[in-house]
Parts: sequence; C-alpha cells; structure tokens
Amino acid sequence: MPNTIETRLPTGVKDFLPVKAAKLDYLQNTLRGIYKSWGFRPVVPAVLEDLAVLELGLGTDLRERTFRFDDRQTGRLVAFPPDITPQVARIAATRMREMPLPFRLCYNGRVLRHAEQRLGKDRQIFQSGVELIGLSGPEADAEMIAMAVKCLQAVGATEFTIDIGQVEFLRGILDDLPLEPVQSRAVRTAIAAKDSSGLQQLLKKLPLTGQQRTELLALPRLYGGREILSQARQAVTNPASQRALDNLEKIIEVLAVYGVEEHITLDLGEIRGFDYHSGLIFQGFLSGFGRAVCSGGRYDGLTARYGYPAPATGFAFNLYNLLFALDRILDVRAEEGTDILLFSSGRDKAPAQRLAAALRDQGHSVARDIIERDQAASFDYARRMHYRYLLVLNASKEELNLIRTSDGKETSVTHAAIESGQFQI
Repeated sequence: MPNTIETRLPTGVKDFLPVKAAKLDYLQNTLRGIYKSWGFRPVVPAVLEDLAVLELGLGTDLRERTFRFDDRQTGRLVAFPPDITPQVARIAATRMREMPLPFRLCYNGRVLRHAEQRLGKDRQIFQSGVELIGLSGPEADAEMIAMAVKCLQAVGATEFTIDIGQVEFLRGILDDLPLEPVQSRAVRTAIAAKDSSGLQQLLKKLPLTGQQRTELLALPRLYGGREILSQARQAVTNPASQRALDNLEKIIEVLAVYGVEEHITLDLGEIRGFDYHSGLIFQGFLSGFGRAVCSGGRYDGLTARYGYPAPATGFAFNLYNLLFALDRILDVRAEEGTDILLFSSGRDKAPAQRLAAALRDQGHSVARDIIERDQAASFDYARRMHYRYLLVLNASKEELNLIRTSDGKETSVTHAAIESGQFQI
C-alpha cells in the first residue's frame, strides 16, 4: 500500500462524494425546474467581486463575514461574495438597466462566509434562489412564498412551515423608542429569542411609556395562524404597524388562492434582516430540522445602492441544509448510480464497445469494465459503486445476461432487443 497523505480541509468547508453530490445535483435540477415553470431565467454571477462594489449591497453582518484579499493584478481588494442576492442586484442595476422590468432571475452557486469556529457553522454555503426585481405589492411577495412551498413539495418535503414576518410592523414599534443603541440591541435580542420574561425585566429599566412596553411585550407572543393578525391589531396601534398588517392580510389572501395557506405560520416578532429588508420576511423550516432551509423577503432599497432604484423581493435555499434535512428521502429520489456496467469476456472488446455506444444512444448511462477481472469481481465492483445492473456479454452466446446489483436477480436480453431499441431496465 502506498503511503497515505494526510489532508485536512479548512474549517467550515467540505467535500461531497458521489452519493451526496448526486443528491445536491438532484436538488439543483428540481429547483431549477420550478423556477423555470414560474418564468425565471438563470444568471451566473462572477466568483470574485471588487470589494468596494460588493460592500454597497451588503449589510453590516455580511460585511464582517466577507473573505477578502489583495488582487495581484490590480492591487485592489477583491472578495468572495458571502451572498448572491447583492450580486444579482448589481447585475440588474448595471448590466440590465436598459431592459424592461420586471426581471425574473434565478441562480445556483456557492458563497463563502467567515463563521465562528466554536459554533461549528459552515463557511461554504450552496445557494439556490430567485430574485423578482421591478414589482412591488403583496402579489409579488405572495408569489415568492408560494414558489418556496412548491419547491419544497417538489424535492419531497411533506412536513414543513413557512414562517412569515413583516419588518415594517416591527419598525412601527421600535423606530421611535427613546433608547440608546446598546439598549435597542438588547431589546431586539430579547424579542428575537422569544424571551418574554427577560424582555419584561429589561423593559422595567428603560424610559418607556406604558403603551410602548405593552407593544414590545406582545411581540414574542404574536406567533401562530391567521388569527394572529387580529391579535396584533389590538396590541399594536401605531399607523406604520397597522399598514404592515394590511400588507400581510393581502399576502395571505393571495396565498389562499395558491392553495398553500396550510404551510404558513405568522411570526410578527421575527427580527431577522431588520436592517436589510423593507417589508415581508420569511423562512422555511422542515419538521425535525432546527435550521432554516430557505429564507427571503422584500428588499426595495438594494438596487438603488447601485444607481438603479427598483422594488425587489426574492428568496434563496441553503442547499446544504436542505440536503441534510431530506437525506433519507433523497436516498429514493436521487438516483446516484450509473445504469449499467458492461462486462465482456474474451480478447475482442469491439462488440462490447459497440454495444455500450448503442445503449448510450438509447439514453442509458453505461460504463465499460475495462479492467481485466472475472465476472464475480466485476459484479462486486458494480454493487459497491452503485451501478444498477451488470450486463454480461459473452462472445460465445447469443444472449446477454443482465444482473441487478441490489439482489443479484438475473434476466436474459437479446442483441435484437437492444438493436431495435426495445431494451428497457
């Protein structure tokens, strides 16, 4: 045995071997099919960006998590994007501005983010998503949520929820509070953690009116079905929050038309993306998996940072989270194996080569077992490497032997059946 070189990947990144890679491929292709059916067209953003340009579209959190380095050719700082949405916004604002709105754009790609090692988070993230640029209003937002539901159903998810929030509802409560930045962050943290008792203790120490305390204490409890809207209207009375509730009401009406309302949960205390989003926000969760598999929302101010004001909404899947959440389901749905390993005895390999070519022309995936070994060894290889069948060609026989690797079941196949295109597996 040759000496094995010890290799270790940087923390937070991983390789995917054929079985897992096939599942990722299945997820990408399935999601891409849904995007296409809703009229979205692909874009492929650059793998590197000028840091100064990229940072125009990043919030504070992502700026701090961006990988950056010197470009030897220009001497300027460049970066690996930590998120694809700002890249799509740049493309729309600078490369597509002469085209008519709206833009329906979709993508698949990897991003890199700094992550705290002690938390064990991925630094490499595979995103798949859509951006709808140029449309405002509840119907466009509802379309994003309905698409996300259809995507999850298409890849095999059955038990899942889309948690919906509205940052303008929160801004109506939080923006006018007489708080220092440190105090404001502490309040947001308690709300995000749904820590009602901690929030109550915190608010006792802050210079707030009784109405302000009442509205803030209501936020962690505003989680549930459509009935939450009426509870929120009673608990929070400022005009900005009321308008946000009107917006959510209309979005839910459209979702009912799409027939996806059963998967929707309202979370009006959701604080995620408060400094980035401008309206609806949402996240998708699968039962038994604690991390979001997709997230999205409205971000009307983003393209304006690149000189092209336009309303926008969208969402993205974290394909790694989706992969691990659906791993067992994908065992059945994502066929990672090749159809046929073709074994041939005898010196003349030309018949096997012609047969392999004919089968490929008919749409089968076929590999020739070129290594010289006996049939038993070839079958063992085919089974271990996830081939579905071993097809045995014996020059001295008219028929071929087709062996299913899952259970060893054998059937006979004639050359005539293959040549006529009647061969099925």
